[in-house]
Amino acid sequence: MKTDTYTVGPFAENTYLLTKNRQSLLIDPGFSSRSEMLALDEALAADGSELIGVLLTHAHVDHVLGLNQVLQKHQVPVHLNHTDLYLWENFESQSAMFGIRTGGFSFTPEPLEEQNGFEIGPFSMDVLYTPGHSPDHVSLYFPDEEQVIAGDALFRESIGRTDLYKGDFNLLATSIREKLYTLPDDTLVLPGHGPSTTIGHEKQHNAFVSLES
Repeated sequence: MKTDTYTVGPFAENTYLLTKNRQSLLIDPGFSSRSEMLALDEALAADGSELIGVLLTHAHVDHVLGLNQVLQKHQVPVHLNHTDLYLWENFESQSAMFGIRTGGFSFTPEPLEEQNGFEIGPFSMDVLYTPGHSPDHVSLYFPDEEQVIAGDALFRESIGRTDLYKGDFNLLATSIREKLYTLPDDTLVLPGHGPSTTIGHEKQHNAFVSLES
């Protein structure tokens, strides 16, 4: 599986494009400009790949900012955890809080529930429910590739903020300890912001969430 990273939008959010067998998945499209969208189209064309779906780790504005642009070109299913759809349903007002004018969504995404062996096209992953940064947050673990797309749960030597809607530091710390720190130490962590890291590095060096409570 090939993984391309695009750091995009006003929040420097990491959007990921996964490609396998000429099929692609887009994770957290935060595109905010025509040039950023062009980079996606060029990558798909270069690999001769078809976009088959969009997965969202959560529905904060920076992770879905480019979704409507993507769907204008690609008629593909969108998957999001349904535990709490407040952020999704209030995307327009959520954006306004950050001075961004954008339209909302006229559809409800497909449910992305916690499960092992979730399959879409040639991709197989474990969906880990990791709330605390947001109530709808999931992380996507690919055992065969030894990597996890952690959204805004876990960053390199840091964690996601917990001062937004239903943010909860203790819940986030539990999610990290029970769902992420239990992955193999050499698992590559691809976060929603900033550089990549590994589970082993975070267990040793993350000052916000240690192995023990």
